[in-house]
Amino acid sequence: MELLELIHRRRSIRKYTAEQITHEEMEKILEAGAAAPNAGGAQRSMIVGVRDAKLTRLIGKLNFLPFDRSRLIGGHVSDEQPSIIDDPHIKDGFYGAPAVVALFGQQDFLFSVADAFCSAENIVLMATELGLASCIVSRAEETFVTEEGQKLLKAWDVPDNYICRAFVTLGHIDGDYPHAKRVKTGRVKIIEEETK
Repeated sequence: MELLELIHRRRSIRKYTAEQITHEEMEKILEAGAAAPNAGGAQRSMIVGVRDAKLTRLIGKLNFLPFDRSRLIGGHVSDEQPSIIDDPHIKDGFYGAPAVVALFGQQDFLFSVADAFCSAENIVLMATELGLASCIVSRAEETFVTEEGQKLLKAWDVPDNYICRAFVTLGHIDGDYPHAKRVKTGRVKIIEEETK
């Protein structure tokens, strides 16, 4: 698939079957995430792939715990792939996905959020190339603050000064592939040099 076609094909998927992704698919996804641009080429991030549906559901519930509907700006994400913003019955921040990638960065590093989202973009594009469904979840910083969350970080050897900046859910889509949203008018502009 051509790169631009791949970019246009990618969708944020929030409905998953129970089918797990393969170990080989996770390896390719993590390789793509690790190859993303990062500030100064210093590789100050850590990427953890989870291929355990039970553990992914637990982390998804931890991710949902601090969600505060009263702080929302905007009100609707998708009819085809509803988010927790759209459906108050959803209590799993990972929407039942069987796998997830957690993206960590140094807490005091100015560009750790940018590094995480560069990795997340590479991950969703690789997932799309592999025929998998994915969604970037940006509610990450408070996910591991509980005692249960802290135990996971210790088990994964995440350094004390690192914080989760983003997640990417992974799996197989349940249902039809959603339509593309049209690009809003005026969102893209080109400023040309004046010619004489």
